[in-house]
Amino acid sequence: MNRTRTTVAALTAAGIVTAAQLGLAGAASAATAAPQSSGCPLSISYPTRFYVDHNGWVTNGGLYFGIRSKTSKSYRNVTFTVTDVKNIRFSTANPTGGRISHRTSQTVSVATSTFKGRASLGFRVRTHLLNTHSYRLKFTLHGSGWNCAVNQGTWGA
Repeated sequence: MNRTRTTVAALTAAGIVTAAQLGLAGAASAATAAPQSSGCPLSISYPTRFYVDHNGWVTNGGLYFGIRSKTSKSYRNVTFTVTDVKNIRFSTANPTGGRISHRTSQTVSVATSTFKGRASLGFRVRTHLLNTHSYRLKFTLHGSGWNCAVNQGTWGA
């Protein structure tokens, strides 16, 4: 009898955690500032779906943000920055295609001196959502050899 109660309690607790995770899971979309219409040869990669644990941390190592070149042309001194606008805090960041040039709890930047064509540049950052229903990030892009706007829009819910 006691073993049955323990099993039911364990299954109930597991169900509550799963329901909490599913309830906190967020699907996000970006409202970018239309870099394609301005002739920008780069596209921004951002998560469209992710899951949050019961403490507000994004699962699977965090969120990935990056840029990808749509042409074979090379660009110089490229820096891609993600800045917290509302309810997000960052922890460690792992770069892809460059190096982390700046990281605080509210800003992460990845940079490279030469961004080769058809390449990608980005980072995966451990992320803590302070409010899982209302959060927002801002994308900023610097470099030379293109006519991209610096402000690349926002992402969040």
